[in-house]
Amino acid sequence: MNAPRPSVLFVTDLAYEARGRRYGDEDIFLTSRLREEFDLALCHPRDAAALLDRFDATVVRNSGPVLHHQEAYDAFRARAGELDAPVYNTLDGSGDMAGKQYLVDLSRAGFPVIPTVDRAADLGLLPRAAGYVVKPKLGADSVGLRFTSEASLPADADGTLLAQPRIDFRYEVSFCFVDRDFQFALYAPHPERRWVLEPYDPTSADLEFARRFVEWNTLTRGVQRVDACRTPDGELLLVELEDLNPYLSLDRVPEGVREAFVARMTRSVREMLA
Repeated sequence: MNAPRPSVLFVTDLAYEARGRRYGDEDIFLTSRLREEFDLALCHPRDAAALLDRFDATVVRNSGPVLHHQEAYDAFRARAGELDAPVYNTLDGSGDMAGKQYLVDLSRAGFPVIPTVDRAADLGLLPRAAGYVVKPKLGADSVGLRFTSEASLPADADGTLLAQPRIDFRYEVSFCFVDRDFQFALYAPHPERRWVLEPYDPTSADLEFARRFVEWNTLTRGVQRVDACRTPDGELLLVELEDLNPYLSLDRVPEGVREAFVARMTRSVREMLA
């Protein structure tokens, strides 16, 4: 008699609309493949806390920005902690999962990241630029983002806002990892069309750059995306370390790469349950 298959609660918002990205399509594809290995059910992020104790594992994928359902997400994390429930991605990441404080920390530590400060007293640490960006530390999808001509932060912001120089760049590139294994890279060769992505063949130096952040991250297991920009002088600078629910643009990679990704993610979820 065959052993029962593990059950997985797959958290997604199939109806979430994001410019240039089809969250629902990507997760419909992923769940169609994960069903080959797991007994699987989908739920909205607002329902996850109430359901996670009925499954062997919970996989959080394209669930949309947490700020749109912050109370439900906090309840989900608390419930998962109470039950010691397996969650994928694991809830111990230090990237966007924990807010954007990591950009300040990495900038202070001298990592190759867009210079970032979160206090008015530190604005002098930013390089001179033609313009600056101010955004919430807990923001997502450009919510609350604004552009300024001078580096500025309200004195009473109390570390809730970030300030960065606007960077002139040649293109943006994203590196996708499962656990700490590189899977593929995509880039937007035309900055004005951010989500028109093409496969990117990274150099060994590119991969060394991306792995430096993956190794820095405290994420035990899961999918993470390292987003960077290429400056006019050829330097890569970190834009974002997405380790909560990164959109993967799987429709933009060759079939063989996509199949390899699914196989690696499936193995990673199984290993979490071992």
